[in-house]
Amino acid sequence: MTSTSPTPDADALVLPPAPDSELNALRDLVSSAYLNHDPALVQIRAGALFARLKALNRSANHATRAHKQATADARHEMDQTYLGLQNLLYEKRHLEREIEKCRQFASIYQDIPLHSLDEFTQLAPEEARTEDVLSDEHQLMLNRLSFELSERQRLDQRRRELIKEKEALLKESKVKAATMENVKSHIDSLMKSALEAQKKVSDLVQANPLPTTPNSSTPAPS
Repeated sequence: MTSTSPTPDADALVLPPAPDSELNALRDLVSSAYLNHDPALVQIRAGALFARLKALNRSANHATRAHKQATADARHEMDQTYLGLQNLLYEKRHLEREIEKCRQFASIYQDIPLHSLDEFTQLAPEEARTEDVLSDEHQLMLNRLSFELSERQRLDQRRRELIKEKEALLKESKVKAATMENVKSHIDSLMKSALEAQKKVSDLVQANPLPTTPNSSTPAPS
């Protein structure tokens, strides 16, 4: 905040000359050296000296006020500067504490198993492992973390695809198993029907045996 008081000019800060000559002249007027002078002239001379003293007094008062104002402005500016310095020192201490907190902060990325630097330089995209990146420790770590995330997302996507493929194969296997079970049941049913038919044929044959064929050497009846 700046002062709204007008700044005194340079002339106002110049102190008027000392009134010693006017005072000495007034002392001379009341001395015995002027006893025989014309009182009217002495009075005029005294009036002029008093007017000069009043002017000097006004100038002295004006200069005093100007010096007081300049002193107040300088003090105010110094107070503002000191306040600004204190604010800067406070902000500096705050930033130093925050920096120290950041340095001591244990992030989870420190526990994440990453691809080795050799693997990163071989597998990562070309723009993620330029010379500028490899020479910047902070950017290198960010790129390694980004590469690790993309690789894990890719592997996770592949894992989900494999799970879907496995589920599709299991579903297909179940369908085929059900089909085979139906075929087996149908075959069992056919075999059962065939066995039953075979048994009926066997029973029928046993119940109606074929006639015995006569021996050709036996003479036929006359």
